[in-house]
Amino acid sequence: MKRMTLLLLLFLLSATPVFASEPNVAAQGAALIDGKTGRLLWEKNGEEPFAMASTTKIMTAILVLENTDLEDIVTISKNAAHQPEVHMDLKEGEQWKVGDLLSAMMLRSYNDAAVALAEHVSGDVESFCERMTEKAKEIGAMETVFGSPNGLDSHLTDEQHHSTAYDMSLIAAYALENETFREIIAQGEINVADLEGKHLCNVTNADRFLKEYQGALGVKTGYTNKAGHCFVGAAEREDVLLVSTVLGSGWGTAGKEKKWTDTKVLMDYGFETFHTYEAVKAEQIFGEVKIADSPTELVETVLAEGYTALFSEEEIEELRLEADLPKEVEAPVEKGEKLGKATLWLEDEKLAEIDLLALETAYSYTLRERLWRLAENWLTWRKF
Repeated sequence: MKRMTLLLLLFLLSATPVFASEPNVAAQGAALIDGKTGRLLWEKNGEEPFAMASTTKIMTAILVLENTDLEDIVTISKNAAHQPEVHMDLKEGEQWKVGDLLSAMMLRSYNDAAVALAEHVSGDVESFCERMTEKAKEIGAMETVFGSPNGLDSHLTDEQHHSTAYDMSLIAAYALENETFREIIAQGEINVADLEGKHLCNVTNADRFLKEYQGALGVKTGYTNKAGHCFVGAAEREDVLLVSTVLGSGWGTAGKEKKWTDTKVLMDYGFETFHTYEAVKAEQIFGEVKIADSPTELVETVLAEGYTALFSEEEIEELRLEADLPKEVEAPVEKGEKLGKATLWLEDEKLAEIDLLALETAYSYTLRERLWRLAENWLTWRKF
């Protein structure tokens, strides 16, 4: 009997799902998001403003990719050439291809390359930073302000240059939609030179995460005395794309190592806890509307689109879909016409609003049909 009880206990334990424990990270600010929808999956002070050091260069890369060609030629200014370390020792008057400077900037975080690219795109650093901040707002990074294209922040106040872990994750997720960006950050080592071939540079990728984590796409490291060690990382396994940010993982040698372990902890938690789930199916019938002045008394509505995202098993149980439809509408109603909307909720979090469309056409009564109905109603009245 004891043996059977023990076997039953072992069976129940093995059948019970084991959920990943909450991440424990050293970072002052941290966020993990669904890289396809931008939904925040986990955070630690994720929406608090912090300095973000050279992770800034993700936005610099976005604007460069969207506003110039990789084969364009950049002439190095005095301002760019005099940027402090880390730099690639660019000289005033040198000419470089945009693509070579961009790769060098993302792989090794060269500050002079970032300024040269900013000046090439916008004419001066200040104008470029204004565009960086505007672009952040377009992406949805509403708590981000850029005062520098390279992340150097000693000359800037906290108000002039800051972001959040959540915002930086959103910005990186947006950047990863660009295939060229993905190719650049995945490079292990490159050799680049100015147009005259006199200034040769061997550039190795400083992103350890890229080599040390299964499915890693890389993205961008960062460090300043104000920001501490930072890293924005991304990893993809099958149909799951995760993007994480850790800001202020520490200072000194210990902090430098901690940004990698922080990131891996977040990614492990994400892949173990969240899975792709189709919460709403496109063209799914959901709700109906009464039609006035039509032979068709009711028209069913269907969801205009679906919604698929990452959810934990517990979250799936909390999903609900609510319809907002009028009780009655006047005919005619065309098939595919918007009649209302459905809202997908995860507890109190609104995930999506989806149009509800008429499944069929409902015509108005013809004149003959109206007269016939009047006659029927009159005869019915006469009986009483």
